Amino acid sequence: MIQVLLVDDHEMVRMGLSAYLSTLPDIEVVGQASNGIEGIQAALDVKPDVVLMDLVMEKMDGIAATAEIVKNLPNCKVIVLTSFIDDEKVYPVIEAGAFSYLLKTSSASEIAGAIRGAVEGKPVVEAQVTNKMLDRMRGNKEKPLHDSLTPREREVLELVGEGKTNQEIADTLFIGIKTVKTHVSHVLQKLELEDRTQMAIYAHRSGLVK
Repeated sequence: MIQVLLVDDHEMVRMGLSAYLSTLPDIEVVGQASNGIEGIQAALDVKPDVVLMDLVMEKMDGIAATAEIVKNLPNCKVIVLTSFIDDEKVYPVIEAGAFSYLLKTSSASEIAGAIRGAVEGKPVVEAQVTNKMLDRMRGNKEKPLHDSLTPREREVLELVGEGKTNQEIADTLFIGIKTVKTHVSHVLQKLELEDRTQMAIYAHRSGLVK
């Protein structure tokens, strides 16, 4: 019997997965958690064979939780089950030790198949994620780093390059200052920079600011 732990901040998702998986003769849902912190504790308590892990959750996200679970339970396989395939989530969670990566658009049978594959040592990775990884391996880094930015992140980079403060950026783009800070953090990470000064220099050197 394959023992599975469900970690997702949406109760209906957990209920739906649990209801389906419980009908399968070889899979048993042994626990549920609504965030990464609860997920780590539950994993340590029940020591499941497989964890179905959401990525975006309050208190602690699935990336940090995956790293902690893999570190403490090396035989446990973490399967990411998410709606997101953006770079800042795909690569970090794979580096954290996720075994498989599925989207929530996957069918119930595909999810069950990934669970069975995990205990057999057969990873399953969503095709869109595989393509991203292949692009990276083929020298995607030869492109300018700012090509990986979203349109909004690029706007934030350009405005930082113009010397605007977070509040001025928020006013210009009609978004909250907390959202601006999040975009700045993502830009720093994607461009491999340390601070706003380096962001401004990058924007000028890359010709993003006239």
